[in-house]
This record gives sequence, structure tokens and C-alpha cells, in this order.
Amino acid sequence: MTKVGISFIAALALLSAFTVSAKDARLTDAAIAQILIEDSISSYPGNCPCPYNSARNGSRCGKRSAYNRAGGYSPLCFKEDVTKDMVQAYRARSKG
Repeated sequence: MTKVGISFIAALALLSAFTVSAKDARLTDAAIAQILIEDSISSYPGNCPCPYNSARNGSRCGKRSAYNRAGGYSPLCFKEDVTKDMVQAYRARSKG
């Protein structure tokens, strides 16, 4: 392969790397809200963090969920639970 061909491939690889990094850096508010919800649910130690989750017996958690019970855990279950401050804090943390 010639030097021009190798240089072209190297430049293309470098350009691809910058394109992927730019996409990752600009997540939408909705995408960040979904990440925060998934993190919140995965950090809950039980089976019923949210009303739409399933209990061990396969039934819907509903009012038995941590989301609907006073005190204790307060998981983020819906996009309405995620505030703009939470999104901004996530962006600040992920910038490094």
C-alpha cells in the first residue's frame, strides 16, 4: 500500500473517532433522563422499584412498588421524575 493510501485510512479512522465522540457528548435531555431512570431502577435492591415492574410471582408491582410507598427508597420511574437540575448535574459529571 502506498503512503497516500495509508495516510487516507489513518485520516478516515481519526475522523470516525471524533464523530463518535461528538455524538456521545451531546445526549438529549430525554436520553439522559432514560439513563438516570435505568440507573435508579438498577440500584434498587428489591423486585418492585416501579409500578410497572413485575413482582416475583409475575404480577405487576403497582401500589406495592417503592415508588408508591412513603419513606425509604424513592426511585426514578418516569421521565417526569427527572428534573432539569438532575440532567445538568449528569452533564457536569460526564464532562470529566
